[in-house]
Order: sequence, then C-alpha cells, then structure tokens
Amino acid sequence: MIVFDVQCESGHVFEGWFSSNDAFEGQRKAGVVACPVCGSAKVEKALMAPNVTPKKGLSPSEEKKAAEQAMKTLVKMRKAVEENCDYVGGEFAEEARKIHYGETESRNIYGEASGEEAEALTEEGIDFTQIPWVPNADN
Repeated sequence: MIVFDVQCESGHVFEGWFSSNDAFEGQRKAGVVACPVCGSAKVEKALMAPNVTPKKGLSPSEEKKAAEQAMKTLVKMRKAVEENCDYVGGEFAEEARKIHYGETESRNIYGEASGEEAEALTEEGIDFTQIPWVPNADN
C-alpha cells in the first residue's frame, strides 16, 4: 500500500491509501476519490515529505529488556497451549493429519514433529504453527 496526501480544489488535504500510483490515478480519473470535507472529486496528489525512519540499533539495556519480554511472552504462550490443547507427543504429525482429514474429532493439539514431518504437513495444506518451546520456570 502507498499513502498519498491528496488535496482537493478547495485546498483541503487528506490522506489516501492506494495499492499503487496507477490505482490512485485510475480512481482519481474515475471521480471516486473525493474530499471528505467538501465532497469535491477534483483532487491531486499534494506535496508531502517522505516518511523515512533511520535504522537504529538497540542499546544493550534495550536488547536485554526486549529479550526478557520475549521470554515472558513465550512462557505465557506455553502455559496457554498446555491449558487448552491435548499433548500428543511425537505423534503430532499423524494426529494433525487425522484431524485434518476428519478421521478423528477436531481439537487443539500440541507435540513434536521433525522438520521433514512439518514440511510434509505444509505440503498437504494442513494448518499448524511452530512455536519456540521454552523450559518451564519450575524446572
């Protein structure tokens, strides 16, 4: 998506989102881009400054804080999965197939799968998510 500042003939400036410059021009020429203030369809792109964010690294303390927050999030995810899903261990790929193909009841599961098994599930169109598994805090 591209964001343009758009200005009507009365000078009102508003923001418009378009898939491309050609999409903006096509919509403008068709009269479907209208000023939200006065309704005028006589609009042009307005001058605008590019939105460029300089790339900046994190300080060591910011990196540590971000890592700690990520670990807390992963711990919460693990807890939610364990509380809401059935553990099927190393049979994850086979159980996911059975659920996908309606051979067993639909339910939330979790377990382990090899890289090859995960790739095969993806190729079969079986929807699943891999998450990094963090150790329990009480271990």
